[in-house]
Amino acid sequence: PGGRFAMATSRVLLQGRSLCLTGSAPGRRFVSKLTGEARATALKKIPSWSEIEGRDAVKKTFMFSDFNEAFGFMARVAVKADKADHHPEWFNVYNKVDVTMSTHDAGGFSEKDVAMCQFMDKIATK
Repeated sequence: PGGRFAMATSRVLLQGRSLCLTGSAPGRRFVSKLTGEARATALKKIPSWSEIEGRDAVKKTFMFSDFNEAFGFMARVAVKADKADHHPEWFNVYNKVDVTMSTHDAGGFSEKDVAMCQFMDKIATK
């Protein structure tokens, strides 16, 4: 079922860490939730993002001059997110975009989130 583009997902246990194998064949890769020192180091890479209490995720509010600028930002993020197969949770009203990042397949915050956060920070400042 699903044809040749079907998404494969499976959980494995490796050295005491739960990992999730995702992706469409043949380019599968492991995504793991960041914990401990790796998590602390990753959070330092995105200092303008805040951890969400009670959830393994980060959030940020982006403000733009108008709706067109906010929507343009969202369109650029959407293209990158689709290529990375990692999509943000977001909410937009006029010039404001609230973004939450968490890797659902990994069960929380991962390197995929860090990469998307850094991308959004970079394009928002242009």
